[in-house]
Amino acid sequence: MDAPLKVRIGIGLGTMTTAGTSERFAAVVDRCEALGFDSLWVSERVGAPAPDPLVALAVAAGRTERLKLGTSVLVLPGRNPVLLAKEMASLDVLSGGRFLPAVGLGAVDPPEQRAFGVERSERGRRHDEALALIRRCWTGEVVSHRGEFYSVDEVQVLPRPRQDSLDVWLGGIAPSELRRVGRVGDGWLPSFCSPADVAAGRPVVESAAAEAGRAIDPQHYGALIAYCDGAIPSRIVALIERRRPGLDPRAVIPTRAGLPDLVRDFVSVGTSKLVITPLVGDTDPDAELGALADELLPLET
Repeated sequence: MDAPLKVRIGIGLGTMTTAGTSERFAAVVDRCEALGFDSLWVSERVGAPAPDPLVALAVAAGRTERLKLGTSVLVLPGRNPVLLAKEMASLDVLSGGRFLPAVGLGAVDPPEQRAFGVERSERGRRHDEALALIRRCWTGEVVSHRGEFYSVDEVQVLPRPRQDSLDVWLGGIAPSELRRVGRVGDGWLPSFCSPADVAAGRPVVESAAAEAGRAIDPQHYGALIAYCDGAIPSRIVALIERRRPGLDPRAVIPTRAGLPDLVRDFVSVGTSKLVITPLVGDTDPDAELGALADELLPLET
């Protein structure tokens, strides 16, 4: 018998966040901790107002004691995997084992891809090789590696992560991305998706995992849910159009009033980690987060 689903509610800042000032970011972090949200997630986009995920989460770690700290998602291709392994392990140690890494290929956006210096055709292979090397570095053992993109000679990365198993979640919803989750991921955290998308994608993930001789923890299926009253920001609309041509953005970005029922629908298809991302402009974060806590935290199990 499967264990009961452990539903957890986190807050995502997204790439369009207005929490980029030190005072506002600190207020959001402190409020999330005080209200009892499970986690705080910071997304990555070079050309967006959101702060760098690892820098932002290091600041958040220093202000909190309980709040988990996630990337949603950190772009892997184009980074030095050895140095990234060191940064992530350091964050996990200094936060007392609260780091939740989620990684991906990056936005389907030519300027962003050029910023990371990676050809689009190479992103998937670079991602998989880097992730495997990062995991080897986290063992604390001396590592040598000769791959298609990375070469390492007798390097040892310390400290090791605080968590015995630092699970890495992957984003994405395209068929190739779903299969990658099954092959190399420890969890799935897609964005701009519906409960029906998660229900349809999960068998693809599980099939790919079985083919690779692996299994994904049933508790490790999540979703980022952005919501917005009024006009959806044009940059978000453009992103959805690139990812999923022809999809009405309102199919995956509810209004505030529709959010609680949508969360219940995600839970009903086995989604346990829900990351709620307000697209609410300059709304008072204290009031907005308080209202979300009142309505959504009772749904945790």
